[in-house]
Amino acid sequence: MTETMTEASFRCFLAERREEVEAALRRCVGGLAALVPAPVRAAVQDGALGGGKRLRPILLVTACEELGGETGEAVYDLSVSVELIHAYSLLHDDLPCMDDAPVRRGRPTAHVTHGVRAAAVAGAAMIPWAAAWAFESALRAGRNREEARGITLHLLEAAGAGGMIGGQALDLLAEDRSPHGAAPLDEAGLERLHGMKTGALLTASLEIGAMATGGGDAVLAAMGRFGRGVGLAFQVMDDVLDATGSAEVLGKRPSDSEHGKSTYVQLLGVDGARNRARALVARATASLDAAGLAAPRLRELARFVIERRR
Repeated sequence: MTETMTEASFRCFLAERREEVEAALRRCVGGLAALVPAPVRAAVQDGALGGGKRLRPILLVTACEELGGETGEAVYDLSVSVELIHAYSLLHDDLPCMDDAPVRRGRPTAHVTHGVRAAAVAGAAMIPWAAAWAFESALRAGRNREEARGITLHLLEAAGAGGMIGGQALDLLAEDRSPHGAAPLDEAGLERLHGMKTGALLTASLEIGAMATGGGDAVLAAMGRFGRGVGLAFQVMDDVLDATGSAEVLGKRPSDSEHGKSTYVQLLGVDGARNRARALVARATASLDAAGLAAPRLRELARFVIERRR
């Protein structure tokens, strides 16, 4: 039987882990900030420490915990290597050559505050630092050098052309920039795009959490299936929130629809998109059932993805 958590205990669980994640991020960013010039340092700190759900590091730590691993300082440090990759992607995504976004998380974006060059260089600097931080953290978490290299490679593959960056390229190609408009993506095209752009790093968070415990292939595969379902559900709900929430509530602008991008709401409508997200989470949790994993906290995190308001 699957163990359940009360809403209050889950909120406490999230708050405790966010606190640990923020402390680990400060350690990580402090190391990088000491190596870069002052304007870049300010953009790094703004981009990485300026708030957020911290879902990816929490998923990594929770996967490790649910599989019986230790979740001390080294694992939290490992978890924020994924968040640093996510932070760099947002810095670059907001640039004038990409989404030209003036606001994120209710605050001016880094390129608005610190300049385009500083924001671009800050994002680029985060990539090798995240890799080095992941490797050293994995060693401190008890992995041998070969395992630590495997974890680092897994992170970079999720961030690269076969994952997040490849998805971003597909997103730009699909964006409606022509006078006549581009043909909208169908659901299969959207699933491929977002499975790379959003899902790859979310999935890698769970898989790296399993790798940090020394989990075998079967556990790693179950985490991957769970992550792919939750990652896509996260993006579907982003589309729903873009369509139904205000910039003030969401803390960002412009929305994807304002850029002429294909969205799940355009394809399925708001109710249809919500139902699609619920189905994806059901499929994700079924993968835990099939692997014999109770993982109550991961199940609650999956529910959080489809019930969030921003």
